[in-house]
Amino acid sequence: DFPVFKKIEAVSNVTALAQVDREKIYQWINELSSPETRENALLELSKKRESVPDLAPMLWHSCGTIAEIVNIYPSINPPTLTAHQSNRVCNALALLQCVASHPETRSAFLAAHIPLFLYPFLHTVSKTRPFEYLRLTSLVGIHRALVKTDEQEVINFLLTTEIIPLCLRIMESGSELSKTVATFILQKILLDDTGLAYICQTYERFSHVAMILGKMVLQLSKEPSARLLKHVVRCYLRLSDNLRAREALRQCLPDQLKDSTFAQVLKDDTTTKRWLAQLVKNLQEGQVTDARGIPLAPQ
Repeated sequence: DFPVFKKIEAVSNVTALAQVDREKIYQWINELSSPETRENALLELSKKRESVPDLAPMLWHSCGTIAEIVNIYPSINPPTLTAHQSNRVCNALALLQCVASHPETRSAFLAAHIPLFLYPFLHTVSKTRPFEYLRLTSLVGIHRALVKTDEQEVINFLLTTEIIPLCLRIMESGSELSKTVATFILQKILLDDTGLAYICQTYERFSHVAMILGKMVLQLSKEPSARLLKHVVRCYLRLSDNLRAREALRQCLPDQLKDSTFAQVLKDDTTTKRWLAQLVKNLQEGQVTDARGIPLAPQ
């Protein structure tokens, strides 16, 4: 009948429950090392990853998660991946996302080149749901989590990998959601000065990016997606910050970004409209024109 005692009892119960949960976490982490118990441990830990702040350091010092990823390789080529296999490996990827996102484990995660274990998944082209889920989880779970940190260390690492051509391929032929995530990753790389310089360093790199973005604009004019268009426009705008790229974009920027093709799609999106106006302005600045104000073709 004494409220204060009831409150103390309630706190004690919560503490005891937390301790039980903690013991379960330790148990599941130990169970990752055994093929017989790993599947359930992956499932349970993936459910708890948001509620256990120090799960990432514990996972980093455990074993079994990478083995789960490598074990799925034989099902990729030839493509025989089942929904059950895909769900299971995606639970492992969810735990890797936890490690990639945590400030205490991110550097070690990159130093060990863990993202390279996922590139076989991003190389797949099968349109079936298990493969699409696998690609999307690899992109969203790991790479999107990495680039969202805006850390130079992440960009420097990604530039040593094949993530840019892999993203470009997904941007060309993936589902709308995969395209959106892949374009966002490219955008984050471009927004870094080192990333922009890397992509604009050679004509081959720039032209590959510009070609894919151009194809996307053409496709978006037929099947509009405001969310995807936003990332595409931001990529073009950032490219226009580089003088050599700006000169090239004057010749290859799609007409659909210069006329009113996307006026209806962007009518409520003031940010993208502002980016698009700035892009057009950037390409007009410093351009040589004739007496009538018409741009002259380069000699």
